[in-house]
Amino acid sequence: MSLHISVRRTLGRHGLLPSGTRVAVALSGGADSVALLVVLRELAAEEGFALAGAAHLNHRLRGAGADADEVFCRGLAQELGVPFFSEQVDIAPLASIEGLSIEHAAHEERHRFFERAAAALDASVVAVGHTKDDQAETFLLRLVRGAGPRGLGGMHPRSGLVIRPLLDTSRADVRAFLNERGVRFCEDPTNADVAIPRNRIRHELLPLLERRFSPAIIDVLDREAAIARDDAEFLDGVAAEAAQRLVTLAPGGAEISIEALLRQPPAIARRVLRLAQQAATGGKFAGFEAAETVLAFAVSNKKGPLDLPGHRVGRRGSLLVLTKRVGRAGEAGHRDYSYTLEVPGAVEVPEAMCAISAEVGALPSDRAAEAGAALSKDGDAAVIEAQGVRGPLAVRNRRPGDRLRPLGLNGRKKLQDLFVDKKVDRVLRDAIPVVVDAEGRIIWVPGHALAEEFRVTERTEAVVILKRLPS
Repeated sequence: MSLHISVRRTLGRHGLLPSGTRVAVALSGGADSVALLVVLRELAAEEGFALAGAAHLNHRLRGAGADADEVFCRGLAQELGVPFFSEQVDIAPLASIEGLSIEHAAHEERHRFFERAAAALDASVVAVGHTKDDQAETFLLRLVRGAGPRGLGGMHPRSGLVIRPLLDTSRADVRAFLNERGVRFCEDPTNADVAIPRNRIRHELLPLLERRFSPAIIDVLDREAAIARDDAEFLDGVAAEAAQRLVTLAPGGAEISIEALLRQPPAIARRVLRLAQQAATGGKFAGFEAAETVLAFAVSNKKGPLDLPGHRVGRRGSLLVLTKRVGRAGEAGHRDYSYTLEVPGAVEVPEAMCAISAEVGALPSDRAAEAGAALSKDGDAAVIEAQGVRGPLAVRNRRPGDRLRPLGLNGRKKLQDLFVDKKVDRVLRDAIPVVVDAEGRIIWVPGHALAEEFRVTERTEAVVILKRLPS
């Protein structure tokens, strides 16, 4: 099939370029984008759309090589009589400032650039050169990372401003088209670097699958992506309708009836939760792990709270309550906290959606063994030796380097290691408050550990009773 026929079919099937549309082509200088520019230029008059121009972003990641690509793209656009728009952005320091990988930062900046390019060229859409091979690579890359149907659906023919006219065309057909026409293009040497996961899939995994399992593996994976995409779109639609019935928006978050949520099929319940989580976080995407954690919490008898990326989940009667959270400093949306706990007294800990109370009590010597046994249990209360406590107490979040000697152990242990050993999900660890004394010694980690130094013995006469209470 010729490239013109393939692209025309994709344009028509997905309605990508209706008559009168002005399209800009994202031109990197690579084979796919060069072929896309040439074929759209030749199809424009026949299909009734207008080629507004070519847009090139120089990421400045390859020094002189990146500059040479920009010069090539400018020259090609001039040769074809196409308006040209370009910018230079130094991605490496930008990634460092934003705390992102180079790949992620480049992706984000590229899409911001598309918006600027569309405005400069008076285009309503930007066409990119992703092929059927890119779709297969994306499917495998997301599969090994544990994506669900939405992720396995890969790239859509249209995503907002971006369209993909080559998505039904193979990379081999693109190269054949350029070779027949004698059209030059640039080779990016980083595409051969198998340290990059996508390149490893392209150069190692896909050839293995093609050679040992299916010569048509690219078509197979492309078909699987289309099926996953259609299924995800249907389920997302059903979930959106369910969310309108089940999720109540509240100041600073959302509320869901636990009973009504659990009546939904798991595929719908997860999606409803994600929509509620996005409402609570102001639009931040919540993944499978976060939704599963909340579902497990919903069917349990735990009081919570759960501290998840960007939000907290608590229980109020028969409702799940999701609110935007504030966390530790140095992380996006995080800050450290510390509250004084008087003995006797209680303190609200909004960051952990709970309160911690402290009461003074007397303990007859014949109950020391019983109290000591109670200390070893994970729960929402602990009894500690009053005499060894150096007040005032404080309730704070975990901090780097936190250590304690858990009850019954001879040596000290990092709090981080304690959470790992207890298989506490990393997204839940910031929700767990820590009770310390005036010397900074950890006394109690509610639900997980109490320090050996504060255990009750046969000689104990007075105790402090600590409790974690729902906020």
